[in-house]
Amino acid sequence: MKASIGLIGLAVMGENLVLNMEKHGFTVAVYNRTVKHVDHFVQTRGKGKNIIPAHSLKELVDSVERPRKIMMMIKAGDPVDQMIQNLLPLMDKGDVIIDGGNSNFQDTERRVREVEAQGLLYIGTGVSGGEEGALNGPSIMPGGSREAWPLVQPILQGIAAKVNGSFPCCDWIGAGGAGHFVKMVHNGIEYGDMQLICEIYDIMRKYLGMDCAAMGDVFNGWNTGSLGSYLIEITGQILKYKDTDGEYLVNRILDTAGQKGTGKWTGMNALNESVPLTLITESVFARCLSSEKDERIENAKLFPGPAIRQPGPEEKEKVLSDLHDALYAAKIISYAQGFELIQKAGSTYNWNLNLGNIAMLWRGGCIIRSVFLEKIRDAYANNAGLKNLIMDPYFCRILNDAHNGLRKTVAAAAVSGIPVPSLSAALSWFDGVRSEKLPANLLQAQRDYFGAHTYERTDAPRGQFFHTDWTGHGGNTASTTYNV
Repeated sequence: MKASIGLIGLAVMGENLVLNMEKHGFTVAVYNRTVKHVDHFVQTRGKGKNIIPAHSLKELVDSVERPRKIMMMIKAGDPVDQMIQNLLPLMDKGDVIIDGGNSNFQDTERRVREVEAQGLLYIGTGVSGGEEGALNGPSIMPGGSREAWPLVQPILQGIAAKVNGSFPCCDWIGAGGAGHFVKMVHNGIEYGDMQLICEIYDIMRKYLGMDCAAMGDVFNGWNTGSLGSYLIEITGQILKYKDTDGEYLVNRILDTAGQKGTGKWTGMNALNESVPLTLITESVFARCLSSEKDERIENAKLFPGPAIRQPGPEEKEKVLSDLHDALYAAKIISYAQGFELIQKAGSTYNWNLNLGNIAMLWRGGCIIRSVFLEKIRDAYANNAGLKNLIMDPYFCRILNDAHNGLRKTVAAAAVSGIPVPSLSAALSWFDGVRSEKLPANLLQAQRDYFGAHTYERTDAPRGQFFHTDWTGHGGNTASTTYNV
């Protein structure tokens, strides 16, 4: 019997994807560089299942039906390149190599070209949902060689999460590195969502003086309404979780956050595409700042900051209502920034992306799944040329209703000395994009003064540039006009 697919890499995600595939009727051949993991897996979690162990790459490839489909769940970077080079001599034209890790989309762009040049097909796919999602149904975002999609579609859509019991959270994204790019932005939005929730939590405990049980109740309540999402749900559970001695565990966790790079990549690519991805980028910087624990301890002694005046009981419910609106408004802004980046990159790389479909791929299985993703799908279905998500009538109405809560929350945090970098970035971005006039006229005058970079005038057509000899001795020569 031949396997439907082969999988390389039996770490947490790899093992659970194998079990998911087997559960859905697919026979899976498995291989791991540390071969003893193969035997351990088939003798424990994989025992008695349609799983074929392989102790070499050749044995793995030979175990899979043609055209072969080999999926890698290994560390991104050089290990992926090395594995591809090891696989190519063992595979035939028309076979498919799939990278399911968090690879940089530019690496995937290159690998698609290199593998296709050898007559094979290549897919770079994002897989979101963590351990639980991999086992029970993740969100899957494949891109690369279009000819490969019909070959892998039954497997990938078969194991993906299903919305309303039928719609698979997996569909073809686009050519080249489109799948990994969309997964990268997904992770960036995830960074933003998590940081926003943490800032609201910080205000609750410091400004409102709430304990973990009370905060958990609030998040549990919010999860039943417009803020309903996986991250809100688990936040309520985390806040109520007690250690072995009955104390709340979250209070004993050191306040230093890690990261694996996809949030940083999102910010870097936003700069390359000239997209003001301010909220998500601030969430990355917030993790960087959290890692400077020793320095923060020293600075806390040097700068005690303002005293916090906690509101009275009669004000508390109003503050909680403002916090709800602040989180809702900022969350919309985070997604608006993320989808603007996807839209710009799709145009740059000619990926022909369907933004509404992408939103629905995140509706189930993944970390950022939430109830309002269907509203994003509707927004792009109603207006395929939508310039920015906040301009959709539904999201426009919510922001008009909720931005005052965001203002009051940011103001209260600032007066109390509570850092809210992502909430503040959301408000600044919102006020920026709704400003008919910004102070960039002065900035452009400064650039022309010291560098003769020219400027446009309000009383002349767009695209016509001028230079002024501001000092009287600078001459009329202007620098070349360009934007990076």
